[in-house]
Amino acid sequence: MPVTIGDRIPAAQVYVLTPDGPSEISTDSLFGGKRIALFGVPGAFTRTCSAQHLPGFVAHAAALRAAGIDEVMCLSVNDPFVLAAWSRQHGADGSITMVGDGSLNLTRALGLEADMSARGFGKRCRRFSMIVNDTTITHFHVEPDAGFGETSAERLLEDL
Repeated sequence: MPVTIGDRIPAAQVYVLTPDGPSEISTDSLFGGKRIALFGVPGAFTRTCSAQHLPGFVAHAAALRAAGIDEVMCLSVNDPFVLAAWSRQHGADGSITMVGDGSLNLTRALGLEADMSARGFGKRCRRFSMIVNDTTITHFHVEPDAGFGETSAERLLEDL
């Protein structure tokens, strides 16, 4: 069962890419004391993720910050190197923090794991977006199985 509004972000270890390589970081460190716009995607370089989801957050990152967001983050089950390449391709460097969850540590803890094996993807993260205020979820959206829009940057801006 997925998390819901009012829940705390579960304790989990994820990865970000630093100049020294992949670095493990706790969710408490990532979300503690900050207001975060977090969105999750099934995978870097996939169709909807690359055509709509990430580009929307890149385009609206400044507006989200102007609305009181300290940091915009993207969670994907890819490794940090893949996420860095995807970020560069979409001009997200400096505006979106890419968070790798290759072992699905946070994805599973959030209750957002999806089995996309029938389409050749294996275990992935469901498409979602949320606002997290000092580790507490204040707004939360999960995309239905088909389509896109409920988890967009524009939808989070409406929440704010």
